[in-house]
Amino acid sequence: MNVAVIGLGPMGQAMAGAYLAGGYDVTVWNRTPAKADDLVARGAKRAGSVEEALTASDLVVLSLIDYDAMYAVLEPAAPALTGRTVANLTSDTPDRAREAARWMAERGAVQITGGVQVPPPMIGTPDAMTYYSGPEVAIEAHRSTLEVLTGIDYLGEDPGLAALYYQIGIDMFWTGLAGYLHGQAVAEANGISAERFLPNAVKTMDFRYFLEFYAPRIAAGHHEGDVDRISMGVASLEHVVHTARASGVDDSLPAALLELFRKGAAAGHGQDSLTSLVDVLRR
Repeated sequence: MNVAVIGLGPMGQAMAGAYLAGGYDVTVWNRTPAKADDLVARGAKRAGSVEEALTASDLVVLSLIDYDAMYAVLEPAAPALTGRTVANLTSDTPDRAREAARWMAERGAVQITGGVQVPPPMIGTPDAMTYYSGPEVAIEAHRSTLEVLTGIDYLGEDPGLAALYYQIGIDMFWTGLAGYLHGQAVAEANGISAERFLPNAVKTMDFRYFLEFYAPRIAAGHHEGDVDRISMGVASLEHVVHTARASGVDDSLPAALLELFRKGAAAGHGQDSLTSLVDVLRR
């Protein structure tokens, strides 16, 4: 029961902490050594170099800001990668994940690509999940160790799949939260506090009904405007933009969405459902 964790930002700290709590022998390394102090005080071993961290365990968990940082950290220590399995939980694009998997293989290592679906405080909790892709045999060999952090949502052998699913989720995450923040800015401008509006925000941001309703229609290419129409969305978003302006709030976010709806209408989808915007966005 040993594991190495490289990269001690908030996520790396949470992961190393979960392993310590699980009774693992944990070796940690970070470019700023002081970030390991609390973990070392709890029993982790501070590696003096990347090579030392890599050779401390067959499984190395990598949590860095992007793959540029990964190469900067690992390239000078590349010979020590031989024989290692690297759970690369670093965020980047699908193509870069595939490229990194090839790079690892050329140096005798196996990459498991991961996309963590929860924030650091939820690492080690029952409902936490991570997208994984890459060699299934490698994931199964280290399943119990990986499951200390989160559950495993295995997507397939393609090392880019976990990164793809992760980036799709992040696309939706930032877009949704930005919408919440814009709405709250309008609320604040009109004297409605975040605490007061919270119950309304929670109800408004629960999209489950709409997702379950629209997904089969999108899959079937069924965009008939029997429930909603692009033209309705244009009128609605014009009201949102005007309300934001009247409240003294920057309207660039709803204005961008309004432009997308207008583009859909201009493409002949005015009487179609908003789901027809999937085709507009693809083009």
